[in-house]
Amino acid sequence: MSQGAKEGVVEGEFKAAGKRYALGIDFGTLSARAVLVDVATGAVAASAEAPYRHGVIEGALPEGLAPLPPGAARQDPEDYLVALRTCVREALREGGAAAGVRPRDVIGIGIDFTSCTLLPVDEEGRPLCWDPRWRAHPDAWACLWKDQTAQAEATAMTERALQRGEPFLSWYGGKIPAESFLPKAWRIIKAAPELFRAAACFLEAGDWIVWQLTGEAVGGVSAASFKALWDGAFPEAYLASLDPRLSTLVREKVLGRYLPPGAPAGGLTAAAAAELGLLPGTPVAVANIDAHAAVPGAGVAAPGTMVIVLGTSACHMCLGEERAPVPGIVGAVRDGILAGYIGFEAGQPAVGDALAWFAQHFTPAAYEREAARQGLTVQGYLERLAHQFGPGETGLIALDWWNGNRSPLADGDLTGVIVGLTLESRPEAVYRALMESAVFGTYEIVRAFTSGGVPVERLRACGGVAARSPLMLQLLADVTGRAIEIAASDQASALGAAIFAAVAAGPARGGYAAAEEAVSRMAGAPSTVIAPDPGRHQQYARLYALYRELFSHFGRGEGRAGLHALKALRRARIKGV
Repeated sequence: MSQGAKEGVVEGEFKAAGKRYALGIDFGTLSARAVLVDVATGAVAASAEAPYRHGVIEGALPEGLAPLPPGAARQDPEDYLVALRTCVREALREGGAAAGVRPRDVIGIGIDFTSCTLLPVDEEGRPLCWDPRWRAHPDAWACLWKDQTAQAEATAMTERALQRGEPFLSWYGGKIPAESFLPKAWRIIKAAPELFRAAACFLEAGDWIVWQLTGEAVGGVSAASFKALWDGAFPEAYLASLDPRLSTLVREKVLGRYLPPGAPAGGLTAAAAAELGLLPGTPVAVANIDAHAAVPGAGVAAPGTMVIVLGTSACHMCLGEERAPVPGIVGAVRDGILAGYIGFEAGQPAVGDALAWFAQHFTPAAYEREAARQGLTVQGYLERLAHQFGPGETGLIALDWWNGNRSPLADGDLTGVIVGLTLESRPEAVYRALMESAVFGTYEIVRAFTSGGVPVERLRACGGVAARSPLMLQLLADVTGRAIEIAASDQASALGAAIFAAVAAGPARGGYAAAEEAVSRMAGAPSTVIAPDPGRHQQYARLYALYRELFSHFGRGEGRAGLHALKALRRARIKGV
């Protein structure tokens, strides 16, 4: 792959007769997926997935290089490049065999990536963790979106913005979350000033991938606006009031150019083309946040529909004509999701993660054996058992803060709560309570949008949990009292990336001039609609009222200090204080 140098890019031959394809590449938490999509119909000609060798790095860096603190989550950027090469070549091989797809038939490439995943690099775009001098330094590695170690910085940034009356804060839900770009960078500035000085640039991992493909250091508005307070410019005076080095960061150590979704970042370099098996000069769109790409991928290109991506985490997104200060949202920014619209986003930092955590660590051996006997995964077996309960029948209620709260509280130091446990409680009851808590958290977000003036007329779900868990979708319908539309594609983010690839290619190469037209051609109508049960909705209204009482007590009231204290005690114990 290119390390930032532009080397002899030659325009390829894009005037081939026959079908044209867009390549969408979705970088998730654990793997990368490539899809080849027919630009005229949206049909997927081929897809391939490649896992990251190291997955999520927690506890310690590979090979015992250094320990990691609680809440830290790192990744190896080399894993991204290996997975990129593997899945693209496999998709091309499959597409060639099944549909006769040739490299010259691919008119554009789109990238989406989990965000905020922050990466420090040198002048050539090489990650600092590839440099032997920094290999053992935890902050030289990619800092994954779910990392919560910058909560103190996020809190300080929020407090200073409130003190200064910064107007931007109202467009970010009134709080700056620990998962975002600037708190993470500030933590590094304070904890590792020598690494900060050594880095030429701090950037989103998705923008880094585009740099590797095109040799162009250009960012996407999607991540810059939602994760780094960029709104045509960074709030430099505010940042300088916190730490002069933050002003240095945004003046000297970030990308200087940010373009809206679907804009071309550049053409594929000769080196990158050889690695992937494509033609040099193939247009590459600027990177987008993975959840944002799922909006067009789910068939949404206008206001009124909330797209809910249910995966390891959950993201909730709407389009609007005007900004509205919705409490607790991650952002309300122009061109952030689709060019020409205000993009609204909120989220929950642990949904599928929380269910997988419980299944892995709290499932008895007898359940594992029975799941295997029935040919089910442990989670599939737990869901089957959980299905037997009606609303309130578990006697349990939980708060879905297993990795902090993103919306509406923006507090990474909050932790999960389960109320009602007795000696009669069984794993399937807890599992259902965790599912219900995730749905209650989503309902809290839907209500915040509607009360904040953003119309939510329809709910459309996509993502891995939506594909695997019928119970979760039925719970979502029953709790909200709304029909849940299921996106036609089970790879909505990758399809959205392909849609932006077709827009970056433009009509001259067989693509589209705008995302709305590409969505109408490439994304289908909802595949299924799940209706709510009116009786269960009424029953869940009582349970949701209890959830809100707990939410208020532990999220904003006296219980909040207790949860913070417990987390602080754990940190101190681990550090040996």
